[in-house]
Amino acid sequence: MKTAAAALLLTLSASPALATTASYTIDATHSQTAFAVRHLVISTVRGEFTKTEGTVVIDDADVTKSKVEAVISVESVSTREVDRDKHLKSADFLDAARFPTITFKSTRVEAAGAGALKVTGDLTLHGVTKSVVLDVTGPSAEITDPWKQVKRGIAASTKINRRDFGVNFGAIDAATPAVGDEVTIQIDAELTKAAPKK
Repeated sequence: MKTAAAALLLTLSASPALATTASYTIDATHSQTAFAVRHLVISTVRGEFTKTEGTVVIDDADVTKSKVEAVISVESVSTREVDRDKHLKSADFLDAARFPTITFKSTRVEAAGAGALKVTGDLTLHGVTKSVVLDVTGPSAEITDPWKQVKRGIAASTKINRRDFGVNFGAIDAATPAVGDEVTIQIDAELTKAAPKK
């Protein structure tokens, strides 16, 4: 019996997953999903989704085992202009009534140099799922905040073509697109480490 217990303890202590893998939740209060798109070819309009939730599993010993899942509320879109926000949530654009969330689920994580990752995953927007690649800075080293919560931070960016996801609101005329096709996305996320299971 003692021999079996000792073997179990040795196995657990030798397991790299236990020593290096941790789960974190996205702190929605201190995280932001921002976007930018050209307007009338002459200016850039910026906005954000104020509600982003999800989980991140980080394996510091083998980043390829890390995982990301995020859910963004379409209703939370904000460009600081009420009428424009209503239009973005309408069937012309994101159609929040039919597609209330935007989701991302990683399928591959790769190192991309010091302090950087490339995270490939399935982005589902407007009912369409496409593979996209996020350029990620981080994750930062762990810190403990004044409330004894363990925190890390990551920043991620990518570009998508809205028409690939069926968001096809048209031009004012043949020569003047009302909205550009390319959308730049920037995610800045603060992560809170999950409490260890008892």
